[in-house]
Amino acid sequence: MKLFDRWETENIKVKDPGLEKYINLQPVIMPRSGGIYASKQFHKSKMNIVERLMNKLMVPGHRGRKHVMTSGRCVGKKYKEYKIIKSCFERIEKETKINPVEAFARAIENSALREEITSYQVGGMMVRRAVITSPQRRVDLALTTIVQAAYKKCFGKKLNIVDALTAEIIGAYNNDASKSEAVKEKERVEREAEGAR
Repeated sequence: MKLFDRWETENIKVKDPGLEKYINLQPVIMPRSGGIYASKQFHKSKMNIVERLMNKLMVPGHRGRKHVMTSGRCVGKKYKEYKIIKSCFERIEKETKINPVEAFARAIENSALREEITSYQVGGMMVRRAVITSPQRRVDLALTTIVQAAYKKCFGKKLNIVDALTAEIIGAYNNDASKSEAVKEKERVEREAEGAR
């Protein structure tokens, strides 16, 4: 069984042992579960990772407190997201000459942050402290930053989403902070956490 009837997922191994159970690469032809994992809290880990990317593309969201970019026009167009990801994977395969699903899994591993900062109140002052990020949250944040970076690159510009997403995934696959916003954000947060330790 091959993803999109083109790419094998059975032989792909996740190198990061912490994320192994949370990046689901079970073979499916069409990555669409129809929301059967939506009702239970951590069942999204049973969903194929490509479907989770598809769901994130439908609601990229906004960064920061102000609604600088709207993402309302992306919602509910599953077939459109399917075509975007398929085109993106075809382009990744053409540029890198490797299985695009493997490149995407490596991109998630490289852009998943290991620790972040939390704030809590002690007496009358706020204290910032570094905390280890849970594996589920690591995958969620990696997917979110990859999609938001791609959406930001193409919003109101001539660059289309397929080119932006391809560039972001290839940059994260190569662990290149100059070409991937997700890797750059991960390094920034981890630097801050190191300072707050």
